[in-house]
Amino acid sequence: ERLLRDRKATAFTDNFAGQWLSLRSIDATMPDPMLYPEHDDVLQISMTKEVLLFFDQVLQNDLSLTNFIASDFSMINGRLARHYGIPGVKSELEFQKVALPPDSHRGGLLTMAAILKVTANGTTTSPILRGAWVLDRMLGTPPPKPTVEVEAIEPDIRGATTIREQMAKHRHDAACASCHLKIDPPGFALENFDVIGGWRDHYRSIGDGKPVDKNGRRVRYLDGPVVDAADVLPDGRKFRNIDEYKKLLLENKDQLARALCEKLLTYGTGATTSAAERQEVDAIVARVREKNYGFRSLIHEVVQ
Repeated sequence: ERLLRDRKATAFTDNFAGQWLSLRSIDATMPDPMLYPEHDDVLQISMTKEVLLFFDQVLQNDLSLTNFIASDFSMINGRLARHYGIPGVKSELEFQKVALPPDSHRGGLLTMAAILKVTANGTTTSPILRGAWVLDRMLGTPPPKPTVEVEAIEPDIRGATTIREQMAKHRHDAACASCHLKIDPPGFALENFDVIGGWRDHYRSIGDGKPVDKNGRRVRYLDGPVVDAADVLPDGRKFRNIDEYKKLLLENKDQLARALCEKLLTYGTGATTSAAERQEVDAIVARVREKNYGFRSLIHEVVQ
């Protein structure tokens, strides 16, 4: 408790969150300025700060780790508020705790711009990359590596096809289907978010599509095909969008706690959790369950 209250505890937030959530990769890609002219340095810096401040809020107040999946608040400034379409945040650069409108589609890590950017490239999104990230980082069930040579999907920025259409060959290949059944659903659930975390109903295109006006001015990109974020989990449960997918994730809070527990143990000891330690991990999860899955409580249990 003394250490967590110390100002030096920010090192844990920066380092653990940076590693767990791949935040250190946020500068690895540069969004295409023709497709994403609204991206700038202030927005990118704000993206990362939102995640760290939110993480710290959950930690310092021992909030339920389920907030990492779905939360009714976030830590944003005016620049991010405009990006998210959230009204009422006046200060352009100063961060504050903001209650999220129920229809914002935001709340939790998965829908934060920084996470959506590090799981995409500068031009297009990939349900495969995002799905694998969710399985590994949030659910603790990383997908296996492909057992066959898989032809890469070339990004289509001209708007002729959707990513779902491009992936159809992979999804229906018997050698690939079993993995795609697990990877694709969380990836498709996030398809309404573009490469910089903005909400979209249509893919952006530089070829086929309808003209787009922003604040009375014509932009260079076009509205391409409609985004379809629906899919089916391996157990048959269906969802239509990210809001429904997050509700399905919250049906198994123990899995979320177990995954985060193992990430903390790996961070703290430098070694991955072995099969022999699973019983102890299960005991930690059971104790945290009794404390409303508090994140600070989980850290206490891991240390003990």
